[in-house]
Amino acid sequence: MRCQDHTPILHLLWDASHIWGIIAARAARAMRIPFRLVRSREVAEGLFRRECPAMLLVPGGSARHKAESLGHSGIGEIRDYVAGGGRYLGFCGGAGLALTARNPNEGLGICPWRRGRFDEPMQHFMSGHLHVALPGRETPDSALIPDNFSATPGLPVWWPGRFAPEDGGGVTVLATYERPGRDFWLADLAIADLPPDTFAAWKDLYGVGMTPTFLAGQPCVVHGRFGEGEYVISYSHLETPDSPEANRWLAHLLKTLAGLEPACECIPAWLVRGGTRPSWDDPVLETLEKDFTTIRETGLSQGLLFGRNDWLMGWRSGIPGASLNNLWSALRAVRETEPTSAAVAFLESHGQTLLSAASLFRDGCTQYFLAERLAQTVSRFMPEAVSPSLLNDQRAALFGPPMQAGGLYKTIMDPLDELVYLQFSGL
Repeated sequence: MRCQDHTPILHLLWDASHIWGIIAARAARAMRIPFRLVRSREVAEGLFRRECPAMLLVPGGSARHKAESLGHSGIGEIRDYVAGGGRYLGFCGGAGLALTARNPNEGLGICPWRRGRFDEPMQHFMSGHLHVALPGRETPDSALIPDNFSATPGLPVWWPGRFAPEDGGGVTVLATYERPGRDFWLADLAIADLPPDTFAAWKDLYGVGMTPTFLAGQPCVVHGRFGEGEYVISYSHLETPDSPEANRWLAHLLKTLAGLEPACECIPAWLVRGGTRPSWDDPVLETLEKDFTTIRETGLSQGLLFGRNDWLMGWRSGIPGASLNNLWSALRAVRETEPTSAAVAFLESHGQTLLSAASLFRDGCTQYFLAERLAQTVSRFMPEAVSPSLLNDQRAALFGPPMQAGGLYKTIMDPLDELVYLQFSGL
């Protein structure tokens, strides 16, 4: 497949993205870039043969789940699109999807690098802004980096994977990690709030290696070519709301890599919790809002959740906060967007199921949070008082097995995700 005549539009792959698909769509809307949400099924059925977009943007989320949703046919279609002259931009999970996997059905293989491993499991659980160096400025690909960047811009990462660099392959490193910013966290530890040399002391005393120096020099954003096409893949989320330097780079890539014309270089802050009067005021959505608020307030009151920023809630280690953030952001995205006829019809047919599941989920999360808090309180005095297996069973019933969506969460998340898709597809 050869893309000789690109349509000046951005295609955004929706499946297995959740909150990351929402913030990517918000970014396109804020920059007034023509875009269309696409599903894996459409891609597998030959969408790019009928409409060749200027760029395919693949948001964050699980690279494995994205590959599963695309299937062998969808993976082949994206490879053909890029090889024929297409442009691919992937963030975090979208970056991981572009890499070469040991199983060809688990990655696109448009970048010859593989996904790397962290030395310590905790090292994956990093979030916030990091200052980066820009070695790409000294390469022929320097035009992909904005001229007005500072020497070490601050870029956001949200629980990223890691590249495993290899020699050759034509991969250019545009940015490498340098040092943490002021809002950088490892799991539920705020790095900036710790005294100097804390990590070194912990390493000496307890043998726990958590220092963020493991990042220094590691690739963060890379560029390469596949056939007649190009890709930029980034473990930094350049579409993060209200992240000026990241947003500037995203706008620059849309223009230089895809020939699109962003109307601005900024993405506004996103107030997920509260904010303005909703555009879609529906009794079902209002009840969901109350149930979700109860869950959030319970988690906050018990010290299991904490504020990170306007659009993201933080969580203590072991708490399934990522899933909760998916729910809160999806509901906010639905309520702040004018309803489409397709979304209204979908809610009418699924509303009662949503309400029933959300009521059970609210009560279940309340009991689960209280049990987690009790376990923390008595752990030093009565370590067997609250059975870890019982907590695991409660968590699995609510959220499914680790690293997989399931339980009551999936019963609520799937229709909410479809509602967001129906809303944004009508814009």
